Amino acid sequence: MSAPRPVLLIATRKGAWLLHGDAERQRWRLDGPHFLGHIINHLVLDPRDGRTLLAAASTGHLGPTLLRSTDLGATWQEAAQPPAFAPAADGSGRSVKHTFWLTPGTADEAGVWYAGTSPQGLFRSEDGGDTWVPFSCLNDDAQYREWMGSEQDGTPDGPKLHSIQIDPRDPSHLYIAMSSGGVHESTDGGRSFAPLIDGLAVVDGFPRDQPTFHDPHCVRLCPTHPDRLYQQNHCGIYRLDRPATTWQRIGEAMPTEVGDIGFPLVLHPRDPDTLWVFPMNGDDVWPRTSPQGRPAAYRSRDGGASWQRLDHGLPAEQAWWTVKRQAMCADAETTLGLYLGTTSGEVWGSADEGEHWACLARHLPEIYAVEIGYPQA
Repeated sequence: MSAPRPVLLIATRKGAWLLHGDAERQRWRLDGPHFLGHIINHLVLDPRDGRTLLAAASTGHLGPTLLRSTDLGATWQEAAQPPAFAPAADGSGRSVKHTFWLTPGTADEAGVWYAGTSPQGLFRSEDGGDTWVPFSCLNDDAQYREWMGSEQDGTPDGPKLHSIQIDPRDPSHLYIAMSSGGVHESTDGGRSFAPLIDGLAVVDGFPRDQPTFHDPHCVRLCPTHPDRLYQQNHCGIYRLDRPATTWQRIGEAMPTEVGDIGFPLVLHPRDPDTLWVFPMNGDDVWPRTSPQGRPAAYRSRDGGASWQRLDHGLPAEQAWWTVKRQAMCADAETTLGLYLGTTSGEVWGSADEGEHWACLARHLPEIYAVEIGYPQA
């Protein structure tokens, strides 16, 4: 049997592209655009069947919706019932502006998906992403609505719920993050959530004990060691080893001139001590560019105690782009590959865990997300 061939799933401000690689990850072929001109926030291939492709889209004619393909993008259909908040009796309910994050359920939950939206909402599908219903108490809970803040608060393109992480040992145990609104955990299948913010810094002048003022950028659960979580936050890089509930800031070991502010965070699929981040300029003015115009990934092999700069092949100067929270991923090969998409529309790849980088595609629109999948015949 031939080795599986990877495909990079690229979501951009103006459509989606599929970047097909050969088995050796040396040659890549670009397929697209799909939905040219529409905002695609996330594009994910179901790892359980290798066929179902979901796209979180904001379209000019359909509005915010989800699009499905079971033939790797040859044909698409709109979801019969995209994520939508339950209507309020007095007509004051919220509207989904866009779906931002997609997470498939565990390996033994065929057809189950979770979605996070802007404004902050959590939704679930049990039929492969065709119909969606509000999931859990938090969408309309008064306390959570207060922590979410107003729809004018949060990130530049609106507040959002993201980083839906499912414990592979127990699908009733999950984590979510809200920007803004903090990190939260459920141990009862979403019937209740509890904040998980101890140890996290906030912007100076705001109270640390209120989830409203916490802005997690990306939270990841270690696949083979699910009692460990890592977080790239608005205020640093953190690690949490359960059952502890206090996050430890591991980004302070990063070089002072670079800092530990950024958006994406990628974990090794087999080694819980190895992770990668991609810092950006965290000055007071927050230009959201690479520090000094010199982009680089940073890798830790000791759980964040030390970091190594990885920039061989990346531009050495005058490269003022950065990488968004969903736009960096890893494959699961023996020698792991890394992939990232930039705000300037380039896709970069490394077949040796970040030691060397090469540009795989360029001249695309601003890239919002990059995921990897292995299609099944």
